[in-house]
Amino acid sequence: MRILTLANQKGGVGKTTTAINLATALAAIGERVLIVDVDPQGNASTGMGISHDSRSVSAYDILLGEARVVDAIIPSSVPGVALVASTMDLLGVELSIADKADRAFRLRSALDDLDDARIDGQPITYVLIDCPPSLNLLTINALAAADAVLVPLQCEFFALEGLSQLLQTIEQIRNTLNSRLHMQGIIMTMYDRRNKLSEQVLMDVRQEMGDLVYRTVIPRNVRLSEAPSYGKPALLYDLQCAGSQAYLRLATEIIKRERQLSAA
Repeated sequence: MRILTLANQKGGVGKTTTAINLATALAAIGERVLIVDVDPQGNASTGMGISHDSRSVSAYDILLGEARVVDAIIPSSVPGVALVASTMDLLGVELSIADKADRAFRLRSALDDLDDARIDGQPITYVLIDCPPSLNLLTINALAAADAVLVPLQCEFFALEGLSQLLQTIEQIRNTLNSRLHMQGIIMTMYDRRNKLSEQVLMDVRQEMGDLVYRTVIPRNVRLSEAPSYGKPALLYDLQCAGSQAYLRLATEIIKRERQLSAA
């Protein structure tokens, strides 16, 4: 089982869209994926069609140590994908655990309990953690629990500005809390081929970060934006749209990179 955290301290970069559509794409090629939503906004939970009434046990209960992660797993409408949902209670989790010695390792300890968990009768192969758009204790827990980080990066002018801070944070977490943590890759999102700025930003990030940037680029796509309002990943809402096809390619690329890393 591999644990991948999707992190970026900037909001509106396609992080949650990537979490739910990448999970669906990975499931489509045979993986069993658990999404762990630790963003108090709960957009990944809503985008997967999980109603608020279904969230009686959530990521908040797990982080407080009041429930096991297996008790919080909710099946989704997507075969091969399940979810640990978020609630607004997560807004208060920092105050609740701030004085605990293990405050940065609450999520890691909880996920250690997943070895016997099953999705559709099969062992979980990937955990995708969707973080809030800030470098707070929730994000630190997600990074401390992860094997690797995926960074969605919008093809906009300030893309590289926040990236250096995030890379520094990842390095600090690696040195102090999680020595196995590494950067799996950077996903360029909201690319508009008609916009020269998008192309320039893409070129700049590739020049700066090299092979860390995936070849697959996620386009700005209306169907990707519409799908969450129907409680569906775009791959279920419109499989043929450009956004869905891009996430299928990205899933294949990530699996290939994972195999290269495990062989190294």
